[in-house]
Amino acid sequence: MQLCNSAGLIVTDLSPACPRLDVTIDGADEVDAALDCVKGGGGCQTLEKIVAAAAETFVVVTDFSKRSPRLLVTWRKGVPVEVLPAALTPVEAALRRMGGTPALRMGAPAKAGPAVTDNGNLIIDVDFESGKGLSPGQAARLHAEVKGLPGVVETGLFVGIAKTCFFGEADGSISVLERRKELEAPLRE
Repeated sequence: MQLCNSAGLIVTDLSPACPRLDVTIDGADEVDAALDCVKGGGGCQTLEKIVAAAAETFVVVTDFSKRSPRLLVTWRKGVPVEVLPAALTPVEAALRRMGGTPALRMGAPAKAGPAVTDNGNLIIDVDFESGKGLSPGQAARLHAEVKGLPGVVETGLFVGIAKTCFFGEADGSISVLERRKELEAPLRE
């Protein structure tokens, strides 16, 4: 925070005094060619999506290993889905009917039992045939379908939100990917 302040940047939260942000910068677990992302490997996808959606510009900074032609190709742990504890069993059943393989994320090795989000909810990692990948249209439809299940709080599919991604390359250089104009109509919650 001191570095931001010394550079003249204002660091704030989403309060009534500041309901919109100019820019948000965050990492991602995987980024496709359309700048759609998988986030939530660390279990904070809901809070991170709230902040990203409140920003005029969402910028992703990550390394070259997270770049993928399609989502769920390099990220093989599934789509993170935050779910209310009371809805765990019906949501898992619905995800199976959708063709997914849900797995309740466990907190081990640091914690016995399931991982719990900052919101007090559980995370299900859902494998939708990872390795085959999702096109941008498929990712948007999957997000909407999963998000529509009663008891689902949020998914880790960040579709149509990122405007720019900076990739740290293996040789130490940086490459930049910008959202194409035809993809700029964000699919915001």
